[in-house]
Amino acid sequence: MRRSLFDSDHEAFRDSFRTFLQREVVPHVDEWDAAGIVSRELFAKAGAGGFLGMAIPEEFGGGGVEDFRFNTVIGEEFAAAGAGAIGLGLTLHNDICLPYYLSLCNDEQKRRWLPGIAAGELITAIAMTEPGVGSDLGSIATTAIRDGDEYVLNGSKTFITNGINSDLVIVAAKTDPGQKHKGLSLLVVERGMAGFDRGRNLDKLGLHAQDTAELFFDDVRVPVANLLGEEGKGFSYLMVNLPQERLSIAVAGVAAARSALEWTKTYVRERKAFGQSIGAFQTTRHTLAEIATEVEVAQHYLDQCVIALNAGELSATDASMAKYWCTELQGRTVDRCLQLFGGYGFMTEYPIARAYADARVTRIYGGTTEIMKEIVARSLDV
Repeated sequence: MRRSLFDSDHEAFRDSFRTFLQREVVPHVDEWDAAGIVSRELFAKAGAGGFLGMAIPEEFGGGGVEDFRFNTVIGEEFAAAGAGAIGLGLTLHNDICLPYYLSLCNDEQKRRWLPGIAAGELITAIAMTEPGVGSDLGSIATTAIRDGDEYVLNGSKTFITNGINSDLVIVAAKTDPGQKHKGLSLLVVERGMAGFDRGRNLDKLGLHAQDTAELFFDDVRVPVANLLGEEGKGFSYLMVNLPQERLSIAVAGVAAARSALEWTKTYVRERKAFGQSIGAFQTTRHTLAEIATEVEVAQHYLDQCVIALNAGELSATDASMAKYWCTELQGRTVDRCLQLFGGYGFMTEYPIARAYADARVTRIYGGTTEIMKEIVARSLDV
């Protein structure tokens, strides 16, 4: 079924970004995968190409267009290039962190941060998860106690994407430790602040090219001027932005599933067994038919979610459905596709092997499948 989500501007953007990937990303996939981190230069080159901060107003160096379809194109093309792990850092910067700066920054903060974010000179991250706290944000133990014109920040975070490369980190902390959700605020911690240290670049099952780190805050004095929005409203800000985060993960999930399908179609046409291509066997054809149908159905629901987001109508329930279904689809698809590659699917020289390892975490970060189901269940009023 023909997709009607994109217009000619999006397709021109896709062509430009695909060229950018082939020139600046694909030649370095193995290098960055082995290093466990992408070059900071990638962000600067993406910024120069107009692929960062598309929603940032032109006066601050951005594209001036609030249209998540451009973000969707980027997520799809990273997956098609077999570079999903590399794309995660840029999509986090564009899709997940940027909305906080756009909606919460005052005029001074916009002037201070938005040009660097658009240019890729200020790489962003967001730090919610703690060693003992996952989805229960009300139990965050990191504190930020006000002392005059500063907050004194203490605590630690873990599993932070862009944790090593980041220059600006949105930190969720308790400014009123006596409260749960109502005591939470968002502070921007900047690279080089005294007492702000980065721990290990964590050794992960997949997403090897993505720097995922522990962060430590020991009496970090953060200016009150770095408070995002109002004190005590951090939890509500997080809830407002989570639907877009979950949609971004869903977009990457379906794109990864579609890419796995395309790689597998090519492989089974070329691979011979018992005198014919393995694609000629009924069991292979039926497996691919099932995968193609599931991907196609998910794609059209996802496209409607993107339209709803652009219209300001994407609900937490719809975003949770998309995140749950599309990441489960991703895991199921890459597993079945890898099986059709046989032993070669287990070799990391084939992109399906990387895609298999990378897929496992998508059912965890951004809210686990179980949390997504709970959000959906609460909407059913049963």
